[in-house]
Amino acid sequence: MVWVFLAVSVLGLLHAINGLFPRKALTPFALGSFMAAWLTNELVWHHLFMGLLWTALFVSLGVVGSPVGLVALAIMAVAEGLLLYSARIGHRTAAVMQEALAPIGPPPVGPRFPRLHLVFPFLVGRRRGLQKQRDVPYAVAAGRTLKLDATIPSAPVPGGGTRRPALIQIHGGGWVIGDKREQGLPLLTHMAAQGWVGFNVNYRLSPAATFPDHLVDLKAALAWIRQHADAYNIDPDFICVTGGSAGGHLTALMGLTAGDPRFQPGFEDADTSVAAAVPFYGIYDFTPDGTFGSHAEMYRRFLEPIVMKAFVADEPRRFEEASPVHHLSESAPAFLVVHGDHDTLAPVEDARIFVERLRAVSTQPVLYAELPGAEHAFEVFPSERTARTVEGVAQFLSDRWERRHAPQEAGLHADAPALVE
Repeated sequence: MVWVFLAVSVLGLLHAINGLFPRKALTPFALGSFMAAWLTNELVWHHLFMGLLWTALFVSLGVVGSPVGLVALAIMAVAEGLLLYSARIGHRTAAVMQEALAPIGPPPVGPRFPRLHLVFPFLVGRRRGLQKQRDVPYAVAAGRTLKLDATIPSAPVPGGGTRRPALIQIHGGGWVIGDKREQGLPLLTHMAAQGWVGFNVNYRLSPAATFPDHLVDLKAALAWIRQHADAYNIDPDFICVTGGSAGGHLTALMGLTAGDPRFQPGFEDADTSVAAAVPFYGIYDFTPDGTFGSHAEMYRRFLEPIVMKAFVADEPRRFEEASPVHHLSESAPAFLVVHGDHDTLAPVEDARIFVERLRAVSTQPVLYAELPGAEHAFEVFPSERTARTVEGVAQFLSDRWERRHAPQEAGLHADAPALVE
């Protein structure tokens, strides 16, 4: 048993080290590093508890009396210490979010610990009086009926008006997998508690779909939601959008390509503008100039044959059209960009460049929160980091809603806030 304890201790130490120093490269080995770091960093308290449980078990079996057992115990102690350090890094999320949001004012007074519905959205959603409409058809494309889910609150209309604000959630999955039931639930549940109507939208996926099919479907969903504003009692002039990973990429494009007929075939005249965009760990540049697009293997194995079905050398313009960083303009809505500095799949360098360039041209706020220790897809888990991030996003969106009738006050200049790192 002593050798089992040593193996468990070494494995725990390797996971803890990988969580702090994940491999940032788009390679098969890095994907394994991502999975391990993702599960370690975002479930750090679970790993701490399991480490203590294993240690107590082996101590009770008397295996620490030997030299090998003492070595195993020392290794486990180091692993637990590194996990505690990771937990401390995650605890800084609240401070980082508030620094990023400083240009819009002080945070509202909130509880010391995350509210229950942020940590257990599946358990408390019904108790908060939320209603779910599932699998609502919004369009037909390529012989498929596209559907969305709606989260309808019972809370009072925020601001005391008669119409509610709305938030569209776009799931990730590398443009090839994912579903509307899998992401954004903590955020949508929290916003519903504030009186917002939420929509989780499915869209066509590659390889059956070819970009811009994904974006076209989401714009069709936005147009459908705006057309049915009365049915959901929402303000058609105040619909925001958010999403992570591929959903973050599409969120940014939704914010930057309002009314672009290239992405609205058959409904070119529809209003597809959004009031604010909140992309999480998105991809912002498909061209070789970006960090994500600079990997030859990424093109050869994925972007060209599966998502774009085109060669970047032959059709560079198509890859520019798929890149949010190539759609920047002064008419962009307010943005809050959220990215983790430990992201191993979506390079944080691209997010920094995107924010810097958008700030240079936009007349609306462009805020940036770079979360220390956060991995890709961190908010899939209802952790403290997720809870504090959701609270920050809610503060940003609520500020936009409060300013909707005072545009002259919303002109926080784009270059006002500095990058938060």
